[in-house]
Amino acid sequence: MKKINILIISAILTFSCGQKEETTTSLEKLKNKELKLVAKIDSLTNELKIVESEISKLDTTKRLPIITTLPVQYDMFKHYVEIQGVVQADKNIEIRPELGGTVTQILVKEGQKVKAGQLLVQLDDTEIKNKIDELNTQLALAITTFERQERLWNQKIGSEMQYLQAKAQKESLENSLASLKTQNNKMKISAPFSGIVDEIFPKNGELTNPQTPIIRLVNLDKVYVEADVTESYLPVVKIGTEAIVNFTSIHKEVTSKIAQIGHYINPDNRSFKTRININNTDQSIKPNLLADLKILDFKEEGIIIPSTLIQQDQNGNNYVFTVTMETNENKVVKSLVTVKKEYNHTAFISEGLQKNDVLVNAGARLVKSGDMVKINRN
Repeated sequence: MKKINILIISAILTFSCGQKEETTTSLEKLKNKELKLVAKIDSLTNELKIVESEISKLDTTKRLPIITTLPVQYDMFKHYVEIQGVVQADKNIEIRPELGGTVTQILVKEGQKVKAGQLLVQLDDTEIKNKIDELNTQLALAITTFERQERLWNQKIGSEMQYLQAKAQKESLENSLASLKTQNNKMKISAPFSGIVDEIFPKNGELTNPQTPIIRLVNLDKVYVEADVTESYLPVVKIGTEAIVNFTSIHKEVTSKIAQIGHYINPDNRSFKTRININNTDQSIKPNLLADLKILDFKEEGIIIPSTLIQQDQNGNNYVFTVTMETNENKVVKSLVTVKKEYNHTAFISEGLQKNDVLVNAGARLVKSGDMVKINRN
């Protein structure tokens, strides 16, 4: 093409130089020369276009846009609802005394493992024991009196009233003694279940009452995550629904299922409660720990592509570029798609693509429909 341009310029210069020798004095002659020059330029320009067209057809080294491709993926697509929850434990309690009293013995230490029924704290029971001893003495006499009255009554000796009074006296003392023994047992604080003594509140000699806790006892073998889920997910969140729980603070992730859903919608935030049970044998998950919760709300097998490859045209339609073979060349095709769900940088395509389609990956923003392209396979 450069050679042809040189020929045109040379021809113009040669013609012009030849004309300089002629004397042109009239305007009409100058205009005629101008018309001839323009005609020659137009003729050479047409010839140039023809030559360029032939070169384009014969040139095998023409530069095409370079792209990479990505086959569509046919797999199971999952979409999750992401919310935050809090760890709770059923066996996480503060033990309080049923009766007030002075702490005389603390039989465990913080962090100690204890078994159900094990004695933890002893309260002062001196006064109750004294009353028990006194009642035992009275009861012994009442039993002797009753037994004698009973023998006499069986022999038809004495009055029925005396027999009944002796019997009532004995039974009354027995009931009082049983009540005192029950009170005495309440001065012993025992573990209601096996677990770990997390915290001891009073010290020896301190006075306690039913309003103040004595020991915090926890058992973290089984914990659960509780979370509020928006009411719009009621149709999809069921007992048994898959859930992934991520504890970012301790770098731990657990896959579980919904164990319980609430039957009450909170009017303040339009949500319902969910519970996910978790085995915690290593005790690493603690009560009140925050958890990032993912609850499965959509699951379907189909075509999955990276959401970054989806573009929108001026009409708001979603589309991707695919590659097809045409006369031994790779041609870009615009394919309109229907995006059903998106999650974690992937999109589930319900319409517009087939299993064997190949997407334009790198370079998708630099090509247009109908372009011939070169595929970089490295």
